[in-house]
Amino acid sequence: MPDSSQQPVDVVLVGGGIMSATLAALISTLEPTWTIEIYERRPGLAQESSNAWNNAGTGHAALCELNYTHERPDGTIDIAKAVTINEQFELSRELWSHLLTSGRLPDGTEFVSPAPHMTFVRGAANVDHLRRRADALRSHPLFADIEFTTDPETIRAWAPLLLLERDPDEPVAATRASEGTDVDFGALTHALVADVTRRGATVHLEHEVRRLRQLPDGTWRLRVKDRRWNATPRHRTVTARFVFIGAGGGALNLLQRSGIPEAKGYGGFPISGQFLRTTDPGLVRQHLAKVYGMADVGSPPMSVPHLDTRVVDGQTALLFGPYAGWSMKFLKHGSPFDLLRSIRPANVVPMLAVGLHNMDLLKYLVSELTASETRRLRTLRAFVPTADLRDWELITAGQRVQVIKKHPTQGGVLEFGTELVTAADGTIAGLLGASPGASTAVATMLDLLERCFPDRVDVWGPKLHAMMPSLGSDDWDDAFALDQLVDGDQVDVEP
Repeated sequence: MPDSSQQPVDVVLVGGGIMSATLAALISTLEPTWTIEIYERRPGLAQESSNAWNNAGTGHAALCELNYTHERPDGTIDIAKAVTINEQFELSRELWSHLLTSGRLPDGTEFVSPAPHMTFVRGAANVDHLRRRADALRSHPLFADIEFTTDPETIRAWAPLLLLERDPDEPVAATRASEGTDVDFGALTHALVADVTRRGATVHLEHEVRRLRQLPDGTWRLRVKDRRWNATPRHRTVTARFVFIGAGGGALNLLQRSGIPEAKGYGGFPISGQFLRTTDPGLVRQHLAKVYGMADVGSPPMSVPHLDTRVVDGQTALLFGPYAGWSMKFLKHGSPFDLLRSIRPANVVPMLAVGLHNMDLLKYLVSELTASETRRLRTLRAFVPTADLRDWELITAGQRVQVIKKHPTQGGVLEFGTELVTAADGTIAGLLGASPGASTAVATMLDLLERCFPDRVDVWGPKLHAMMPSLGSDDWDDAFALDQLVDGDQVDVEP
């Protein structure tokens, strides 16, 4: 493959997941003459966090996730984060709708399926909390249609598996948002990349960016390794005017190698996950919903249990978890030395501080690593009282690398969201962190465009608003509803 260093690429995207695919879709629309190249170290796209079985696929809209609302000391519920995430997911749906109606994406049923979002709790205190949460959310127009009930028969009609053989004296409650979705971000990634390649972008699979440095003229020189067994030559260099590092757990290492001061002090804490999965038709027919519960006291946000309908490659399954694990890898297909290689003088103090201040997390991970089949079954039966492990298989999900960053008084803090790191000159950016991740990819990439291309924002504004009419507005357009992406008719579940 010829050396392309003499012909600078306008945009190089490192990583073949949903973030790079989303940014490529936006840039190819805004600047159709710009050259775009995507480099992915795996033999296929979306094989890490964007893969359907490596993430929850919720289509995070804060309709059911309790960790996006918290209770203030006076007992009121703060819904600010939930509103923000819901608005961000709406932007994603608007962009997908625009690309679909423009003929740039296939039928939306290939990557989006209707699946009501529910929250289910047990115990009098949790029932009271959920009632107050529902009242707070319904005060906002985006959540006005959320239903709340403490009636077991209503919950049974919504999600029969939750109530089968459950103690009738146990207080229970649930909320339901019928407009919820299940999103196959792997399929969506493939569809978006197929579109941008038709528009001139180039994809390089089994190509790993190993080194990068900024040249005096502001462009970036990337050292790329061709990982194919018969590659000749094995290495090449690429020059780029702009670089986005959307390599999931691999992003931290490349940001560190870039040498930009904005990346100094960041560290990462890897956490793996496992789920129980079933494709048993009898069970699948009795559950059409994504049901989130309440994490145990002292457990981290990523431990929130949920029982989800998943539709992948046309097959419907149920997924329950997560059961946390731990590995020093930053990628599912990464190296066991990833964590050690990420340690730098600038992030030693934040990483040590996080270890000292998060003993509860460490205890939780140890307990999860030593969990027996009996304990996993007990956790599952809190949601599905009649569950039998013979109907379920244990699968390993993707790696999450939680962001560690400097803190002026604590030394370092552990972040459970996503962090966009951009250079002051706007020539390079990278994304760190995990949830809500894929669901808010559009909003995150719009933030990147504003930070890295401030001189183009005014020019791009009309095109962006044409694609996403609600951008920058609180007036969400009902025309971009779920039924523009998929047939909104709900499938009945067996009572």
